[in-house]
Amino acid sequence: MRKITMLGTGLIGNFYTQVLQGLRSRDRVHVVYSRSEERGREFAKRWNVPRYTTDLKDAINDPETDVVVIGLPNNLHKEAALLAAKAGKAVLCTKPLGRTAAEAKAMLDAVEKAGVFHGYLEDLVYTPKMMKSLDFVRSGAIGRVLWARSRETHSGPHSAWFWDKDASGGGAIIDLGCHCIEIARNYIGKDVRPVEVMCWADTQVHPIEAEDHSIGLVRYENGAIGQFEVSWSFRGGMDLRDEVAGTEGTIWANNFLRTGLEWFTATGRSDGYVAEKAEGEKGWLFPVADETVDLGYVHMFTDMLNALDEGRQPLETFYDGYVVNAIIDACYKSAKTKRWEPVKLAVWRGQGATPNAAKSRAAAPKEDGKYQTIKREKLPDGRVKLILKDKKTGKVIERVE
Repeated sequence: MRKITMLGTGLIGNFYTQVLQGLRSRDRVHVVYSRSEERGREFAKRWNVPRYTTDLKDAINDPETDVVVIGLPNNLHKEAALLAAKAGKAVLCTKPLGRTAAEAKAMLDAVEKAGVFHGYLEDLVYTPKMMKSLDFVRSGAIGRVLWARSRETHSGPHSAWFWDKDASGGGAIIDLGCHCIEIARNYIGKDVRPVEVMCWADTQVHPIEAEDHSIGLVRYENGAIGQFEVSWSFRGGMDLRDEVAGTEGTIWANNFLRTGLEWFTATGRSDGYVAEKAEGEKGWLFPVADETVDLGYVHMFTDMLNALDEGRQPLETFYDGYVVNAIIDACYKSAKTKRWEPVKLAVWRGQGATPNAAKSRAAAPKEDGKYQTIKREKLPDGRVKLILKDKKTGKVIERVE
């Protein structure tokens, strides 16, 4: 049985506690920290948590808990992680790990120096569709991944601190882009180094200092491209979609909003809730069957707690969070300079530089005696057309068989 300190009583703290106390009956949230005594008391009552406190150190140092879960605003992640490491407790932190790569690196250094278990709570890489798709990719079914695109858009976050650039560290990029970047990293390969970033960002709708819409490209050392689109100005609910293109196949995944379950009502929902970030209760509605499952929370905490029990690393660690923060830093710089900007990683634990990286980007064409086969396709009449390149002259021809 794991007794858990939950830091935070907002939307994410409620989601996390719902999963933790419903997933494996032996695990319980034993103490909850809130910056508000009223919210802490209500949270403890709602989830039958024995103790609540408004003292962060007190919550983390509770003698009966052995796991600390950070579900706080971004500007409090570093302080909480350092306190948990000092207390010698396993620590799991929500996304993004820090507001900057420097903050994330300090958190990574602290947990590794203390030798404590650490997990990065990036739920969207644990969705059932993502995990199934990753198995498909790793089996070689789509060949080498060339391009991974991830989109997360909605009408904006639910708490005031998200809209405060100092507290959050940015806008839609750091809030949503962190998901999309890590999704693409998983598809392309987390051991493949991100090299540089080109990013556009702007504040199109809301009266805030941070960006509410952004599109970015992340180039990886093997030539693959990760693409993200994130927005706080999209109307119609929360849209989560991924696309992956490989040399031998393609994946399309719709994780939220249009998932195949659609309702129509002229009267509205009696409880007033359809799905996270839904904007209405009447007309056509797009409910999500089980948000904790479909958003990856169940699989995420299963992996985290099982990894802790088994003495292994989880699929997502603080190191992954650090790499994501480094990519985000480059995104913000590129959005200002309007140029490709390098991803600066003080620590890289993946593959080394590939001497023939440029050559490895193109899939090797098939040999055919004098020619290399560029493309083979079947015509409507059943014949086969070949697009061929003469290996000696470089001339491209076509031949029908």
